[in-house]
Amino acid sequence: MTLTISNLTKQFQAVQALSGVSLSLAPGRRAALLGHNGAGKSTMMKIILGLIPHDAGTVLVCGAAPGSAGARAQVAYLPENAAFHPALTGEEQIRHYLALRGEDPRLAMGLLDRVGLAHAARRRIGTYSKGMRQRVGLAQTLIGRPRLLVLDEPTSGLDPVSRRDFYDVLDGLAAEGAAILLSSHVLTEVEARTDSILILSGGRLVAEGTLPDLRARAALPVTLLVRPASGQASTLAAALPGAQALAGGLLRLTCPQGDKLARLSQIASLGAAVADLDVIPPSLEDIYSHFSRRDGQ
Repeated sequence: MTLTISNLTKQFQAVQALSGVSLSLAPGRRAALLGHNGAGKSTMMKIILGLIPHDAGTVLVCGAAPGSAGARAQVAYLPENAAFHPALTGEEQIRHYLALRGEDPRLAMGLLDRVGLAHAARRRIGTYSKGMRQRVGLAQTLIGRPRLLVLDEPTSGLDPVSRRDFYDVLDGLAAEGAAILLSSHVLTEVEARTDSILILSGGRLVAEGTLPDLRARAALPVTLLVRPASGQASTLAAALPGAQALAGGLLRLTCPQGDKLARLSQIASLGAAVADLDVIPPSLEDIYSHFSRRDGQ
């Protein structure tokens, strides 16, 4: 495993920041770390990076202790608000970081091109937008082919196209074997671009698994949207009592996960009266809210 955490505990005076957290992250896997402000996300990331000690439990980063030379050589970190010298160009900044890591500074342009900044490589960073500065930060994390990337709100300040490009880069890194741990409040992004979900609440890991796994555990209702064929709105409404009528004659039904197939069979039996049917499973936002509320938050 690239990252292994067992019974991790951290307390700040009277505040229990983390309590008995255990998880693992394998090479090539992308995990989204979710939680409300104060849930313990930043504390856990700081412990993984070796910036603060933990009180109890064990943490192994690429087989080494957090903050050790062995771990630091294989871990890259991108904070939410990356800061760089405004007088340097993007290329100069990355060349500097490459030199610090003992890498060839001539690799700078290739790294900037990979994150979509080749066109601005010779402009001063002081002229960059926040999204462009985030890309400089991402280029910096790619130095040395890290085995673990820890990303804190990495798409903050990026426009939709840049966010898509950013996740394309992460997909490529995961395909090359890098493990990725990222926190985000933009749940619609991580829903489709990560392999597993980690939900922290009150310092405890209240849910962990793939999105289908968490959907099954949460057992939240499924939404069905039924569109009637022309002139069949009243027929459908009579055949589906309890359905909510929406604009244009559309009918909305909800049912437990276990009743979904029976409901679909019932709707299919209505034949030509049905023009279209959409099945909408619980979103990641629904699942996140469910597990957070369950923990009393």
